[in-house]
Amino acid sequence: MTSFKSDTLNILSERGFVYQCTDLEGLDKAFAVGPVTAYCGYDPTAPSMHIGNLITLMMLHWLQKTGHKPITLMGGATGMIGDPSFRSEDRPMMTEEIIAKNIEGLKKACGPVLNYGSGKTDALMVNNADWMKKVGYIEFLRDYGVHFSVNRMLSFDSVKTRIEREQHMSFLEFNYSLFQAYDFVELNKNYGCTVQLCGADQWANAISGVELGRKKANLNLFVLTAPLLLDGSGKKMGKSTGNVLWLNPEVQSDYEYYQYWRNSDDAMVGQLLRMFTTLPMDEVRKLEVLKDAEINEAKKILAFEATKMMRGADAATKAAETAQQTFGGSGRSEGLPKITAQESLSVVDLLVQAEFAASKGEARKLIQGNGVRINDVVVTDINQVLTAADFQTDNAAKLSAGKKRHILIERN
Repeated sequence: MTSFKSDTLNILSERGFVYQCTDLEGLDKAFAVGPVTAYCGYDPTAPSMHIGNLITLMMLHWLQKTGHKPITLMGGATGMIGDPSFRSEDRPMMTEEIIAKNIEGLKKACGPVLNYGSGKTDALMVNNADWMKKVGYIEFLRDYGVHFSVNRMLSFDSVKTRIEREQHMSFLEFNYSLFQAYDFVELNKNYGCTVQLCGADQWANAISGVELGRKKANLNLFVLTAPLLLDGSGKKMGKSTGNVLWLNPEVQSDYEYYQYWRNSDDAMVGQLLRMFTTLPMDEVRKLEVLKDAEINEAKKILAFEATKMMRGADAATKAAETAQQTFGGSGRSEGLPKITAQESLSVVDLLVQAEFAASKGEARKLIQGNGVRINDVVVTDINQVLTAADFQTDNAAKLSAGKKRHILIERN
């Protein structure tokens, strides 16, 4: 691990957040002198942030802890366009009402991680719609578009891949890089922001802002990216990949949030402890070397600390108790997630409703593989339906898929 002059980069590096930087030595000097203002942007494409967003939120957290000022930028304007980065198709267009609602959801995830206020290092939340909607199209093209090379934009991997596959990419999306670059310059002008934090897949968009700042106002701006988070199979962990973790309790219950971390791949426990908890690194190093059955104790600590960070200590304690009762006690707990369903509903439909299966076909395969249980009794008939007898205990039935997914069904 590289040793830096600044506490900020030493912490970020040790915890696994440093991937690429436009000028690592220059950024280290800036952090050492401080305070530095840094931002990360979040487009409101969903009503909650997810685990991919949590990476940069934690980067901002450590930046603030070491005496710098974080800015969380809500993409009220860029959310209307859509980031084309590494997507095979256009993002669906959202109305301003949906965008506004989603932004409120995104804001909820920031509060547990960052301290907002009016102090020197207090976090600030802004919305790029506040300046983007005031810019005239011709004015923008003349003053900013002139600094962008179409040849270079076509070389971006996110654009080039779409073109090589002959997949449609609208001019609207093609402009996204310009708007993100303009955000950086605007944040510098209004708030003295000199650093953008982002995931590795945003590198091309982010360095466009560095170049625009240099060409337009001779600014010395920095970009620092974090590595993409990959699961044990090498699959990106994020909103569009089917293995998402949502940060807001309205979208994913405290128990489900806890269990996501509890069920982590053994090989990832150290990385997740470093990135998503605030445990001292000496403790992390002790936990990440545990093997075999002992790794489960590290996973419990990971699940508790990660849940405490985002949902609070009470929620983490209750989720841990629910898990203990479900897996080490009676087999069921009132703390399990709940859905309502009608008596006589087929188990196949129930699996889809509970999101244990993506389709009826997948649900049937689960049943045929003896992977489904009602009240801990294996379901062997793909045509089985819920009956009154299934609701005898606490007027609720427990549905299980595999060993780790459980939910309580309450009658409509």
